[in-house]
Amino acid sequence: MGNLKLKGKDILKIGYPNNQSVNIALEVMKRNFATKNIHHVKSLLKEILTNPEDFEKDLTFGQIAEALLSSKKTEKRMLNANRTSFQIFGNNISDEAKNQLYTGLKLSIAIQGALMPDAHSGYGLPIGGVLAVENAVIPYGVGMDIGCRMSLSILDTPISYLDGARDKYEKALAEHTKFGMYETHKSHGDHEIFDRDTFDMIPILKRLKGKAIKQMGSSGGGNHFVEFGEVEITEEDEQIGLPKGKYLGILSHSGSRGLGAEIAQYYSRVATEQCPLPKEAQNFAWLDLSTHLGLEYWTAMNLAGDYASACHDDIHRRLVKAVGGRVKAKIENHHNFAWKEIHNGKEMIVHRKGATPANENELGMIPGSMTAKGFIVRGKGNPDSLNSASHGAGRAFSRGECRNLFTQNDIKKELKLKNVTLIGGNTEEAPMAYKDINEVMNAQSELVDILGTFQPRIVRMDR
Repeated sequence: MGNLKLKGKDILKIGYPNNQSVNIALEVMKRNFATKNIHHVKSLLKEILTNPEDFEKDLTFGQIAEALLSSKKTEKRMLNANRTSFQIFGNNISDEAKNQLYTGLKLSIAIQGALMPDAHSGYGLPIGGVLAVENAVIPYGVGMDIGCRMSLSILDTPISYLDGARDKYEKALAEHTKFGMYETHKSHGDHEIFDRDTFDMIPILKRLKGKAIKQMGSSGGGNHFVEFGEVEITEEDEQIGLPKGKYLGILSHSGSRGLGAEIAQYYSRVATEQCPLPKEAQNFAWLDLSTHLGLEYWTAMNLAGDYASACHDDIHRRLVKAVGGRVKAKIENHHNFAWKEIHNGKEMIVHRKGATPANENELGMIPGSMTAKGFIVRGKGNPDSLNSASHGAGRAFSRGECRNLFTQNDIKKELKLKNVTLIGGNTEEAPMAYKDINEVMNAQSELVDILGTFQPRIVRMDR
């Protein structure tokens, strides 16, 4: 690794003003051009100084250009006295979760909000919270597991195989899925995502690329799972393209792994530094999308979302190869993300933390628990929910409460009752930890139509 011998005084000699632009220029050039000739680096800096407007949107030099064009000091943002408009769906929601949304609705950038029926408290925006804002992105409003998603593959395999060849399906899950921080696959198939130049444009992505390759096709801990189960199509839909009936399905729930977590941690910290807020609202710190850092996070977030999708494709590919059959239909949707959308004729950034898009005719999958049925849905595009729906049943008890309330024996009884085999799992994810999925679905009948169900039969989770 080269060591660029560039100093602050060299940058001042080029003509840079004696302010933060010098330190930023020094950091950016040493980070990205450590092996380059100092004369080349100086000529680049001179070019940026001459026409900073030309470099505002550049992922490498944007921060320097921004510093040259702006001398604004970081001022503490205050909350508005009143909340902006919102809607709450469902009754079984804690006051803590509601109050978290209410704080977000007082941000100066807030336009509209909603709370889904699976909502429960989180950090900053509650899980099941939807918040639309103007030209900004809130890293903690997206969440730590960027682009976490549900993915359902419906196979042409007869459903009877799940009982007749149960050992084969259990073995496939045990051998071909990897969970938690340390398990990874021995071999990694090539994926186009690793050819993207985005990995080289942003330093944190460059550093995390090796980890992303290593963790490809693996799942996180906690409530993440991969399972075989029984799909029942109850309403025909041309997008699914299958007649009513029962099918064998693979359902997975996981996100962007270490890549997404480290992106979230880094930009949440940066946002807090850039956007000081009152104590109760600190986790709502945002990055303006007109700034270099906002653009940088937006780019990294989208890459992490695509990576999460690629991981699910890899998981399903491995399992289909192990058990046979062909995929007849695929349904997926994601949460923990921010989207640029038009509502009421106005562009907004819609954060859905533990909530999923439910635009008109958009398909999705809403799971229950390791023993409860999940639902295949079609969105209704309800403006009151900002075209959103729940991402699951939602927790009735926190992880800490579950450790005190339930035992492995309680879980075993419930599994036996519902004819479900569990590989891994712990009391924090006990079926009883979750709200009644049927109540949650009833509370969002204005948001989605039900097209079918998924009943878990063999479930694999982290141990």
